[in-house]
Amino acid sequence: MSSPPGAYWRAQRLAEVGRYAEAERTARAGLAEAPGDGWLLTLLASVLRLQRDYAGALAGADAAVAATPLLADAHLERAENLIALIRSREAVGAATEAVRLEPEVASGHFVLARALAAGRDFERARAAAAHGRTLDPQSVEGLLTVADVERDAGNREAARVAARAALAVAPDNPYGRWLVAMLDAERLKVRRSMRALREVARDNPGRADLVSMTWPIRGVLSGLRRGLAVSAGLVCALLLVAHWWWAPAGTFARVVAAVLAAVMAGFAARVLIPAGRLPWRCLRLLPSLMRRAGTAGLALTGAAIGLLVAYAATAWWPLPVIALAAAPLLWLLSLAELLGAGLDDPGSREALRSWAGDLRD
Repeated sequence: MSSPPGAYWRAQRLAEVGRYAEAERTARAGLAEAPGDGWLLTLLASVLRLQRDYAGALAGADAAVAATPLLADAHLERAENLIALIRSREAVGAATEAVRLEPEVASGHFVLARALAAGRDFERARAAAAHGRTLDPQSVEGLLTVADVERDAGNREAARVAARAALAVAPDNPYGRWLVAMLDAERLKVRRSMRALREVARDNPGRADLVSMTWPIRGVLSGLRRGLAVSAGLVCALLLVAHWWWAPAGTFARVVAAVLAAVMAGFAARVLIPAGRLPWRCLRLLPSLMRRAGTAGLALTGAAIGLLVAYAATAWWPLPVIALAAAPLLWLLSLAELLGAGLDDPGSREALRSWAGDLRD
C-alpha cells in the first residue's frame, strides 16, 4: 500500500494542534491533485468529524474505503462516524474489518470496543478493549475506552479507576478530565464535578460542553419528576383508603405529603446549592427547545411540590390529585428536553433525519 502524501502530514499536524479549518483546506487542496487518495480522504473525514460534521465525515470515510479498501484507518474512521450517528451495528462491522486488516494495531480494538458498547454488547466490548490493552498497555485511548465501556455498563467504580489511570499518564487529557467530572456527578460529588467541568471548559473554550455543565439542574429535575409521581400517587392512594375504608388514613396522608415534600426539597437543595450559579448561566445558553422544556419542568415541579405542602396544611383533597395530574406533563416535557438535546447534537440530528426518512419510505 502506498504511503501518505506530503499534504496528509501537513494537514495532520494542523489537526493535532486544533486548527481544523486549516487542516480541512490543506486536505482538500491535496485531494484536488489526487482525488482518489485514501489517506487524504480518511484524514478529511477525521477533520470533519472533529468539527462535528458527521454526515460529511461519513461520506469522506465511505469514499476512502471505496478508494482503498485495504486501508484499515479508513475503516476505523468510518466506524467512528457510525458510532456518532448511532448506527452501532454498522460501526461494529467497520471496526471488525479494520481489526481483520491490522490485528496488531491496538487502536482498532479500542474502536471496536466502543462500537460494541454502543450496541450494548458489553462482554465483547470488554474483551476487545482488554485485547487492545495487551498490545499497548499504557495507551490513554485504551484506558479511556475501558472507562467508557464500564460507565455505559453501569460499573461506575471500574470506570472511575480506569479514567484516573488515564489521567495519571496524561493529566491534561480533556476527555479524561470531563469523564472523571461526570462520574463524580453520578456520585453526587457536586462541588468537585462542577469545578472540574469549569476547568475543562476554561482550557478548551471552543469545545465547552454546556449540556454537561447543567447536569445539576437536569439531575434534580429527573429525580423530582420520579419522586413527585410516587409521592402524589401514594397520597392519593391514602385518600382513597380514608374515603372508603379507614378515616385516619387521611391524617396519615397529610403527614406523608409533608414528609415527602420536605425530602424532595432537601434533595434539590443538596444538589443545587453546592453547584452554584454556573448551571443556571449555562441553562440560558442551551438550545431553545431544551431550555424551555427544562424551565417549564422546573416551574411545574415546584408548583406540584407546593400543592403537596398546601395539602398537608389544609387537608383539601383536590390538591394532591392536581399534583398527580402534573406527572404526565412532566414526562412530556422530559421528552421535549431530550428531543431538544438530540436536535442540537449533529450525530443525533442526522440519526433522527435518517429514521424520519425510513418512516417516510
